[in-house]
Amino acid sequence: MTPFADLALDPRLLRSIQHLGFTKPTEIQQEAIPAVLTGKDLLVSSRTGSGKTLAYLLPMMQRLLRSKPLSRQDARALILAPTRELAKQVYGQLRLLIANTPIQAALLLGGENFNDQEKLLKRQPQIIVATPGRFCDHLAHRSIFLQGLELLILDEADRMLDLGFANELMTIHKAASHRLRQTLLFSATLDHIDVNELALALLRKPHRITTDDAHQQHTDISQQFYLCDHLSHKEALLAHLLKHAADLRQVIVFTATRADTERLAEWFATLGYQAIGLSGKLSQAKRNSVMQDFARGNYQILITTDVASRGLDLLQVSHVVNFDLPKFAEEYVHRVGRTGRAGMQGEAISLVGPKDWLSLQQLEAFFRQPVQFSVIDSLPARFTGKPKPVTTSQVKAKKQTAGKRSSDRKSSASGKTAKAATPQVFQAGDDGNIPVRRKKN
Repeated sequence: MTPFADLALDPRLLRSIQHLGFTKPTEIQQEAIPAVLTGKDLLVSSRTGSGKTLAYLLPMMQRLLRSKPLSRQDARALILAPTRELAKQVYGQLRLLIANTPIQAALLLGGENFNDQEKLLKRQPQIIVATPGRFCDHLAHRSIFLQGLELLILDEADRMLDLGFANELMTIHKAASHRLRQTLLFSATLDHIDVNELALALLRKPHRITTDDAHQQHTDISQQFYLCDHLSHKEALLAHLLKHAADLRQVIVFTATRADTERLAEWFATLGYQAIGLSGKLSQAKRNSVMQDFARGNYQILITTDVASRGLDLLQVSHVVNFDLPKFAEEYVHRVGRTGRAGMQGEAISLVGPKDWLSLQQLEAFFRQPVQFSVIDSLPARFTGKPKPVTTSQVKAKKQTAGKRSSDRKSSASGKTAKAATPQVFQAGDDGNIPVRRKKN
């Protein structure tokens, strides 16, 4: 494989790459870097952990270091990411590349002080890393302009569309619509209909790069599936698997509900593990603190909803556990991609109960092959893979129960001592079972 030195990069970038310990570009970097340097728009599909961040950061830096700006006031490059976590990850790598250069960068995230961000923008940074919602807030407030933007980079465009940021992306596109702009669109899959429509709207005669099939399973990750009868059975299986795991370093456990992040953290503690929960109900500062503690090795196990399925580059994660399968197959790919990074081997464990069966069928359709189940002889499952059919008597009983509850609620509401309505425990967006559609970023 061609070394970085053969890609005609600025010596300052080569020194930074060497300091980071990289000697040879990954497949996506080897293909994307020369293509970006030609000035072409790019449409790229690559799996998580393939090194795509450097695939656009390096040629972006090369352009900014070697060419004159279109405007000395406006930002020259804008990198959009779907989540705060991914934006922070990108910004962290970017800071290492700009350390010995005159280039300045700013990070704009939702949930952080708007006025402080305005002060950063007044310093006229050449590069901005942002989430779409917060960036559009600054556009509307006229604290930033894009007439001189040279590079528009969309990282994980499929996820941005899933989160409902299509309008924001088009607003940004129109604000920076001029013939000298170069656009790079990265997506986990190009089979996403909305991604293709977005590419048609934003890109001009793009060069297309697909380094791997999105439907092909990651060769550096061993994937195992276990049938489970119920919650206690899942816990027993997980305890057994972790106890007998070889080369167990750090573990990320994905669950469907925010309540389970807390419950499982306490349960792991009874088993002697240092564990911590992470979910969207935590403040941004607390989420940052949890991730920093986990990255430093203060905890061995992180239990989280899909809030941590993307944008985390943690090389010590040896195992990923799907305590509950995600609703969408693409999210499964990003979850298991938290291990097996940078050429290291990883293991993904999925626990499949009756409530996970529909998600498993979607996963089989996505990978275009049936899942093979593993079995632990001491913990066999009675569940065979097909949820029990609901009988007519069960349907009638359910209706009668629902009718009785409705009648009780009406009676309670009409009484003088009626109780307040019970608040919902979970909110849409963070429990893993409801598609995330927020625009607070």
